[in-house]
Amino acid sequence: MDLIAFAPATDLDRAVEFYGAVLGLEHQETTPFAAVFRAGNVMLRVTKVESLQPQPFTILGWSVPDLRATVAHLATRGVAFTRYDGMSQDSVGIWTTPDGSQVAWFRDPEGNTLSLTQFA
Repeated sequence: MDLIAFAPATDLDRAVEFYGAVLGLEHQETTPFAAVFRAGNVMLRVTKVESLQPQPFTILGWSVPDLRATVAHLATRGVAFTRYDGMSQDSVGIWTTPDGSQVAWFRDPEGNTLSLTQFA
């Protein structure tokens, strides 16, 4: 079985711009119901919803080989990385886990929390 990931959005044009042009995912199609992307072997369906209350937890995340380089690249594309009170994040918003993995969080235009992880 192949995984299909879902994320909600009220504005599919804005989702295509963000997930495609900003994050660099391959945009496959947009229908009245969803914008479809390819992230490696995973299909991401950004599904049209009438209203959205973003949740406080991560809904999508990516494993990256070089977190600092990825954070720097996305920052040049306007992505702002989230800082959390009480977490010891570095100057660019990266948190190092007890096992040495590193994580950075950011939000899509809808306010959904996304993450990048470089595993130890």
